[in-house]
Amino acid sequence: MAFILCGEAVKQTVTPTPLPDPYWVAFSTDAAKLIGLNLTSDHLPSDPAWLQVLAGNTLEVADRQFSEPTATAYSGHQFGMWAGQLGDGRAILLGDIQGQEIQLKGAGKTPYSRMGDGRAVLRSSIREYLCSEAMHALGIPTTRALAVVGSKKTVVRETLETAAVCTRLAPSFLRVGHFEHFASLQMYAELQILADDLIRNFYPACADSTTPYLDLFKAISARTAELAAQWQAVGFCHGVLNTDNTSLLGLTMDYGPFGFLDQFQINHICNHSDAGGRYSYQRQPQILHWNMACLASAMLPLIEQELKQANPTQSEADLSNAAQTTLRSALALYPDLYQTAWERHFRAKLGLLEIQSEDVALIEALLQLMHDNQIDFTTFFRHLGDLSALPSNNQNSPLRDLFLNRTGFDAWLEHYRTRLQQEHSNDQKRQQRMNLVNPKFILRNHLAQAAIEAAQVDDFSELTRLATILRKPYDEQLEYDAYAQPPPPELNAIAVSCSS
Repeated sequence: MAFILCGEAVKQTVTPTPLPDPYWVAFSTDAAKLIGLNLTSDHLPSDPAWLQVLAGNTLEVADRQFSEPTATAYSGHQFGMWAGQLGDGRAILLGDIQGQEIQLKGAGKTPYSRMGDGRAVLRSSIREYLCSEAMHALGIPTTRALAVVGSKKTVVRETLETAAVCTRLAPSFLRVGHFEHFASLQMYAELQILADDLIRNFYPACADSTTPYLDLFKAISARTAELAAQWQAVGFCHGVLNTDNTSLLGLTMDYGPFGFLDQFQINHICNHSDAGGRYSYQRQPQILHWNMACLASAMLPLIEQELKQANPTQSEADLSNAAQTTLRSALALYPDLYQTAWERHFRAKLGLLEIQSEDVALIEALLQLMHDNQIDFTTFFRHLGDLSALPSNNQNSPLRDLFLNRTGFDAWLEHYRTRLQQEHSNDQKRQQRMNLVNPKFILRNHLAQAAIEAAQVDDFSELTRLATILRKPYDEQLEYDAYAQPPPPELNAIAVSCSS
């Protein structure tokens, strides 16, 4: 059951603003299964009223009435600075079906819109739709995208653009910022309600503990560390890892200026609004650790409460110090959790089954070579499995030709082959394993841009084609080989801002 934040201070009923003359831009049949929608032969909802519901024009479909759509307040740190109260400025929660919350992004103003118009544009809605579903297909925890509904209504961003609504699904859209909001306002009763609900619905193992809130923090932190490692392994850059964009369920959420790595640069910045590189590729794990520290600070009253129950005669000052020490110790687990996950994912990318201490050096040496030579991240790992573990003429390897520093690659490859031979693994089986973790297809910026430009002139065929390809990122799909290629040099510089 979806969690409903309590009290007018943190949620308000909102009526979506109608979107004139709506039409389908995209619809995910996979996501539709999560809420049990019946579809037509055209892969659209059999009840046409869904178009109007997902445009924000009505709240009723079939036998369902979304009687109380809401927007919630939350607070957070943005680019490392406390921003105070934020909230669902353009996201409206309709309700939930089969354990999935249904949220309209771009359905108009809410009490938390501040100076915004509450709308989303077609460009960003398509990007979120494609990436949400692509990440799911890659096996990375994420919110889902059910549909994009378009309109000819214009909105002003950096230029005039057309409006759209992206429908998002998730078991919960709760974020670190919700804890920060309650803690900053000293709403400790609501803080406990939030924690109890999370435990009841999403972290039930914590309920049996003598320290459920501490265990809850550890569980959230562990999921977040695993998510960070998965992002790094697939070359995904979020772009705006503020605490209000960090899920309490360990989901990838709030797709804004994201991007997948093309040419590997360890310090790649996908958001051209991030001049200081706070959210660069290499800093993502560290930033999520920092966000967990913000969560720990917000949960401090709950930990103090747990300690007081166990030590009722202890002074308030001693309880506070003990709670801080306890949380610092829990927070200190994150780096090891992340490192273990990172090693596991990159060993798999290299086709290694056994754990050996020298593997980290092998992986780091490869990434340094790729950085120095600006090697396409996805293409390289996809074709790494083609190499034989047996000694051969390195000059025959097509991968070698990708490197300006061929001598450096030859030296690394010799170490890699030695490592493979230690496992006595079968080349064919190893390649099969590697192809299950090294995708052939990712959502490259130039591919998304081509789909967007076509959609802006009412041609949705490229969007449909790209979404279909990304549903099976690990399959060969030989007829779509062109979609697996790195961008041409003139399209390498495509960048995205926070404007959407």
